[in-house]
Amino acid sequence: MLDTHCHIDLYKNPKEILEFCEKNKTTIISMTNLPSHFEMGLPFFYQKKYVRMSLGMHPLYAELHNSEFHLFEKYLCQTSYIGEVGLDFSKAGINSKEIQLKSFTKILELVSGQKKLLSIHSRKAENEVLENLINYRIKNAIFHWYSGGINLIKRIVQEGYYFSINPAMIKSASGQKIISKIPKNNILTETDGPFIGRGNIPLMPGEVEDVLLYLSKIWNVSFEQAKEIIRNNFKNLINSL
Repeated sequence: MLDTHCHIDLYKNPKEILEFCEKNKTTIISMTNLPSHFEMGLPFFYQKKYVRMSLGMHPLYAELHNSEFHLFEKYLCQTSYIGEVGLDFSKAGINSKEIQLKSFTKILELVSGQKKLLSIHSRKAENEVLENLINYRIKNAIFHWYSGGINLIKRIVQEGYYFSINPAMIKSASGQKIISKIPKNNILTETDGPFIGRGNIPLMPGEVEDVLLYLSKIWNVSFEQAKEIIRNNFKNLINSL
């Protein structure tokens, strides 16, 4: 299974979760919300075969960005994965809009021209995120849990960017509509665990079977074929790094 966006460090037992993923040979890209979180996790993720840790600067942690940025610069050379980064202009984040924009553009300036893969948060700021990615010539990006306008999807695809789909998206009418507009070659899978659960139990990293089953139905292919399409999409993306 492939999980391009989860937060292993935010589970109650992250060490056990990490070892579970390795033992089960689950390909995981684990996000961090701040560079200091990446720093704390580095000794545990070091030399893992199936799990990679991303260097993040979450937009909803904007009040900490200034004090954290030196760590982002310090650890940038130690990973090919950047996330969770982006913008959030929803009610929860709008008050820190200017700080977010400053941080995001600074991050994009640092990674521009480098072989990095970004996992992008874009809630209520999809247009601004896309324009900045284009302006800084970012080649490899995944729009995590996209909830923006349908009309923007075509432009995102034209730029060669991907979308990661999680189990919450397949259960909502808006999520289903968004998924229907994304070409199958631009789709990846994610859990966003532990924020998405089944009942009161958080999804385990890599628990994307429901997404693959849904995709197999709307694509009119078998479960294994849907799984293979997602795998090939990820291989194509990774090969560009």
